[in-house]
Amino acid sequence: MTRHSATELAARARREIADATTQNRFIDLLESGDMPRERLVWLAGEEYRIVSSDRRSFALLAARFPEGPSGELFLGLAQGECKALKLLGDFAAALGESDENLSAYEPKPFAQVYPAYLAQRAAFGTASEVALAMLANLEEWGGYCARTAKALRTHYGFGEADVGFFTFFAESPPGFVEQALEVIASGLASGDDPEEAVRAAHLLHTYETAFWDALAEGLS
Repeated sequence: MTRHSATELAARARREIADATTQNRFIDLLESGDMPRERLVWLAGEEYRIVSSDRRSFALLAARFPEGPSGELFLGLAQGECKALKLLGDFAAALGESDENLSAYEPKPFAQVYPAYLAQRAAFGTASEVALAMLANLEEWGGYCARTAKALRTHYGFGEADVGFFTFFAESPPGFVEQALEVIASGLASGDDPEEAVRAAHLLHTYETAFWDALAEGLS
């Protein structure tokens, strides 16, 4: 498989995910200023678990696939999660929540299926599966983070530093797209199944949707 084929596969996965995307009630309520403050604590608590898990997952992937573009990609993502965890602390502090409170927060099961699936793929999947899943879902996730940051500043009185966690994820890491495509192309050239990679992208999207739905559960 060539780099062109990897690009085409990524474009296909993006199209199919876009077609499957539904309304995000959590973001809609946030942008209208109707989100209860308690749910912002949920957001911080769930993300604390997710980022901590994803950091380990990316570190595991870097250890499983240390050579070439895969090692660089996954190590960079693990380092990014380290930075994100620190920025999340600023958001939690603005909510009046300590690190101890985040650790004690009881996570909602369906909000945690995303990191659980990523951990599964980190242990048993291929580098191309994970790279495609992350790449195909990046634009939607980044858009949600950008909207969250803006809504928190506009309606809830948060400052720029308070929402740094969300602005950090609003843009893709420098060079990420190129690295991810190289990893996908390399995996496909080695015999990875492209359909399995697309399936991983779909599942990751479904589980991200479950995350947002869990945060909005019970809200009208």
